[in-house]
Amino acid sequence: MDTDRSVGFVQSFDRGAGYGFVLAIGSEEPVYFRAEDVEGEGLSEGQQVSFVLVLGEGRFEARELRP
Repeated sequence: MDTDRSVGFVQSFDRGAGYGFVLAIGSEEPVYFRAEDVEGEGLSEGQQVSFVLVLGEGRFEARELRP
């Protein structure tokens, strides 16, 4: 696994709205992600994922989510 990637769990994902939140291991702050930043298919709540944390428009966002 790449060293710049974080690991966490999908807290919520609303496919219809096109976004969700992931909770990194060791953090209490959920991080926003967009459906287009999910790599692959079948993402579900509670699933472990790896992601890249980036500073978006005024907040941190999860990008390149991989199951």
